[in-house]
Amino acid sequence: MPTSSSTAANAKPLINLLRGWPNPSLLPSQLLRTAADHVLSDRSLAVPGLEYGPDWGDQLLRQSLAESLTHFYSSPNPIDVGRITITGGASQNLACILQTFTDPAYTRNIWFIAPAYMLAFRIFADAGFEKKLRAVPEDAQGLDLPYLRQAIEQSEKEAQAKGNNEPLFKSPKPWSKIYKHVIYCVPTFSNPSSKTMSLTRRQELVKVAREYDALVVTDDVYDQLQWPAGLNKVDGHEFTGMKAVMPRLVDVDKVFAGGTEREGSDGFGNTASNGSFSKICGPGVRTGWVEGTAKLAHGVSQTGSSRSGGAPSHLTATFLANLLSQGELQNHISKSLLPTYHRRYHLLMSAIHEHLVPLECTLPPTARTLGGEGMAGGYFIWLRLPKGVSAKDLVQRAQTEENLVVAGGGLFEVPGDNKSEETSFDNCIRLCFTFEEEDRLSEGVIRLGNVIKMVLKGEAAPVKIGRDGVEDATNAFW
Repeated sequence: MPTSSSTAANAKPLINLLRGWPNPSLLPSQLLRTAADHVLSDRSLAVPGLEYGPDWGDQLLRQSLAESLTHFYSSPNPIDVGRITITGGASQNLACILQTFTDPAYTRNIWFIAPAYMLAFRIFADAGFEKKLRAVPEDAQGLDLPYLRQAIEQSEKEAQAKGNNEPLFKSPKPWSKIYKHVIYCVPTFSNPSSKTMSLTRRQELVKVAREYDALVVTDDVYDQLQWPAGLNKVDGHEFTGMKAVMPRLVDVDKVFAGGTEREGSDGFGNTASNGSFSKICGPGVRTGWVEGTAKLAHGVSQTGSSRSGGAPSHLTATFLANLLSQGELQNHISKSLLPTYHRRYHLLMSAIHEHLVPLECTLPPTARTLGGEGMAGGYFIWLRLPKGVSAKDLVQRAQTEENLVVAGGGLFEVPGDNKSEETSFDNCIRLCFTFEEEDRLSEGVIRLGNVIKMVLKGEAAPVKIGRDGVEDATNAFW
């Protein structure tokens, strides 16, 4: 029988601060319709777009991306189009990278900077690495590098002791190599912590990757979503011409300490930048790109599924090529997405400072300096709970008592390597400010504060749900 508090919760409108999607009002459906009309009404564009397409993807989109990325990341030299292959999005391409550049026996471990993007775990598990996932804690600069170095060194010693000296399942191919390690991270405005890795850490990470034959795969999907972190001057800020807060790891690898063409290198490099249109256009376009050395980009294009089925998302890529080459997508980002997310971020942050910080919730530092001004970005805010408050219990009670959905920190623990204090996160939650209706963001924080107060007072939960029930309920709100 429902309790009075759960009945009251059901009477309240659902507030979803879990779902990491753009609000429907921000989807550029009219822009895509215009681009689709342009492509499909021109036979010279429509026919190639409806055929299989070249392995490396639509040429206009590759060229437009090379120009756009050169500008945004302030590259000293134009990015060569040969470094870019069009993909079916960051998630699809992560699977392709694993198919081409790893061997589930020879590749020693997958290293996640934790807390980590939780939906990536299954992609690695499906590639045969379920028992090889390892967590590396963040530090103030985004990565505990001594921890990583020591752990990789130990992993190498164990591999050598077992005679793991060559790939077991993958024979050599002219378009690929098999790496000993994979390091996965979201280095800029990370999901979930929203931290940005410092330039020093990026350089050090590239150095470690080269030393231990690791491929660093970065989800660079939030880089273009950035705004001033200060709580003043929210309205009227000009976002046109924004530049990246930090060079990508793929940019660092290209030039650092001799670059990818240094003496003795094999030309594949040690980084792969996974880009996506999901966050800057719409998730449903299922289109992205990978940037790396020309050899790595070519290797991705030779993945079996692409060789058989043609370039992923090829027709959609022609629509996006039109938007990007005409500057329409850039305008959408600067005039629609950034002002809106800037405002939403500050609404949620203001509510957190008013209602949660007095309860001893804390916000880890996330901003990085750009021209003397802190920058925030991405989709999420990572919140540390008051001492003694369990995220698992809080998530459960928020849903049953306040009809509020948030993501508990346990979701972002690396499976099988979450027992230490540094790699377990039941004292944290993640809040998303991009999906829920804007006028409900503050109300969501107020409801969260109500539940935290109940927990701190020791009030018993009216309903107890097992862990599987919590996870099943959470999955319904992704």
